[in-house]
Amino acid sequence: MTSNEDVVVTDRGGIVENSHRVHVAVVDAKGSLRYALGNPTRMTLARSAAKPAQALAILETHGFERYGFDDADLALMCASHSSEERHIERTRTMLSKVRAEEADLRCGGHPSLSETVNRSWIKQDYTPTAVCSNCSGKHVGMIAGSRAIGAGVEGYHLPDHPMQVVVKRTIAELCDLEARDVKWGIDGCNLPTPAFPLDRLARIYAKLAAAADGNDAREDQSVRSTALARIFHAMARYPEMVAGEGRYCTVLMQAFKGAMIGKLGADASYAIGVRASDETRRLAADGALGISVKVEDGNVEILYAVVTEILEQLGIGSPDIRRQLATFHRPTRVNTMGVTTGGVSFPFKLRGFTPDGANLVSRP
Repeated sequence: MTSNEDVVVTDRGGIVENSHRVHVAVVDAKGSLRYALGNPTRMTLARSAAKPAQALAILETHGFERYGFDDADLALMCASHSSEERHIERTRTMLSKVRAEEADLRCGGHPSLSETVNRSWIKQDYTPTAVCSNCSGKHVGMIAGSRAIGAGVEGYHLPDHPMQVVVKRTIAELCDLEARDVKWGIDGCNLPTPAFPLDRLARIYAKLAAAADGNDAREDQSVRSTALARIFHAMARYPEMVAGEGRYCTVLMQAFKGAMIGKLGADASYAIGVRASDETRRLAADGALGISVKVEDGNVEILYAVVTEILEQLGIGSPDIRRQLATFHRPTRVNTMGVTTGGVSFPFKLRGFTPDGANLVSRP
C-alpha cells in the first residue's frame, strides 16, 4: 500500500542520504478519507497526540469543574510542554487545586523538550522532578478525574484503574471503534497510550474542529460536543501551554490564530484539526478536516517538515501564515563551519479520494 514515492528525502551534496517513509490520512467531519499518503490505516500508537481525547475523559468525570480548573489548565492537560517555569508553576497550582502532592504523580522527571531550558538547568545543576515532566498536566488531570469518580488516586496510571477504564471507553467512542479494536501500550510518562488505525486519529481531530465550529447538531452528542469545543478553544487560546517557546505546536497554532490545533505524539506522530473554511470547502469538505501523520522511523524533525508540506499541498493557510513555519518546512543541513551541506525534499503527492472511497486522479 506504500509506493516508493511516499517518502521524504534528505541529501548531502545532492546525494540521497536518507529516505523517511511517511503515512498520512486526511478525513472530513464525517470521517471519510479524502486524501492519503502511504498507508492511511496503519496501526499507529498515537502517543501524546491522544492527549485531547484523554482530556475529554477527564472533563466528562466532572473533575474539571469540581476542582476549579480553567482553560489554561486544560491546555496543559493536552500538552507535551517544554518544562518552562510557567509550565512547572501551573502544574504545582493544579496540584494544589486537587489537593495532591508532587509525590502522587506517577510520571518521572526528564530533560526538557527545549534545549534552552536544558542549558539553563545544566548551569543551575538542576535535577528535574515529576512536575517537570512534559505530561505533568495530563497526570494532574487524571488525579482529578479519579477523585471525581470516587476511585482514589493510588494506581491511577494503571490500565485497569477505573479512571483508565473511562479513558479507554472514551477514546474508542471518539474513534468510532469497538473497545476491542483499540490496542494499548504504556507511554513514556507511564500512562496507557492507545493504538488504532491512523485515519481514526484524524477522525478525532476532525471532531474537535467540527465541535469548535458548532456543527454537531446531534442532540445526544451536545454535551460531548461542548466539551470537545472547549478543548479545541483551550489549545488554540493557550498554544504556549501546549508546547513552548519556539516549539512547532505553539508556532503552528499561533500562526493560524484559532483556525487550527495541532499536537505532537512521540516517535513522530502528529494530528491536526482544521475548522471549516473556504479552504476546506475547496477540498470538497463541507466542514472541518482532520489530518494525521506518522513518520515510520520516528524522526520528529522530518515530521514537522512533512506536516508543513501537507498544509502547503492542501493549500491550507495563506502563504503569509505558512511562511511562519518556514524554518520547520525545509531544514538545511549545516556542518560545524556553517557550510550548508544538504537539505530536505518531498517527492510525494497526496492521493485524493471521493467520499465513497474511490481513488481520484486529481490532487489538491
